[in-house]
Amino acid sequence: MIFDIIMPLALAAVTLVSWWLNQKTESKLKTTLEEKEFKTRDAVLLVTAMAVMVSAIVLLRDMMAPLMILFLFSYSTLLFIFTYIFSNKREYLAVIPPATFVLIYAFFSTTDIWRYYLSNVYGVIFAILITLYIGTLFTWKTTVIFTGLLTVMDIILVLVTGTMIEAAKTVASLNLPVMVQLPIVPLIMNEAGELGLTGLGLGDFFFAGLLAIQTHKRYDRKTTIASVAAMAISFGIFEFAMLTYWRRPLPGTFMIILGWAVVAVSKMLWNRQHKNKENILPK
Repeated sequence: MIFDIIMPLALAAVTLVSWWLNQKTESKLKTTLEEKEFKTRDAVLLVTAMAVMVSAIVLLRDMMAPLMILFLFSYSTLLFIFTYIFSNKREYLAVIPPATFVLIYAFFSTTDIWRYYLSNVYGVIFAILITLYIGTLFTWKTTVIFTGLLTVMDIILVLVTGTMIEAAKTVASLNLPVMVQLPIVPLIMNEAGELGLTGLGLGDFFFAGLLAIQTHKRYDRKTTIASVAAMAISFGIFEFAMLTYWRRPLPGTFMIILGWAVVAVSKMLWNRQHKNKENILPK
């Protein structure tokens, strides 16, 4: 049997940090985004765009240079936007983080320092920044619609067509920080004598962070913490089954949302029952 405690803990930690930072940064980001919010149509379009992007990566996998430029530009833009906003719009400061990232990638992307350390550091940073930026645009309604559709899309692209797996392999071959890779703990060695690793895509960290942020807005702090714990536990159980029995990738969104749903639905039913009791009490 193979089980792992590090990746579930990492998922919980990054999700909690994203949730905590959202409370510190949301007001400023909302002001910058002019209080815009996603509507149902926007949530559907975003999921559609993500599916198209995954398919495009597979179709264009022989054109590695354009893909690398696209991802580097997207990451650099994200770093620039956040630095620009929180440095009081000082452009000379905003160019430093993206320029540093591109230089580090150019010089270290083929080294073990990048593979085992720097790539993970930047992966976590980008996962949090994406959650803070896009998460600001969601409401409870659009979150439910978006996460539901994204989970269905993920199941199809991973288990039915395999497109998501091919896209992940294509981008990973460029050594871009598209996922966080951590050693399996308790430590194991593979057949080649290398340390066993497990990985989770940045989209899954964003997915969990978005659910935590919206759970806090909908319910309360305790429910949010419980939902984060449930997401990590659910992910850990499926990861154990995947590493021990199935030996094939599973859709991370499905692994995460099941844990969240247990807490969210339980809280919703408790609130409804509590409300009904209040209504029947004599006034």
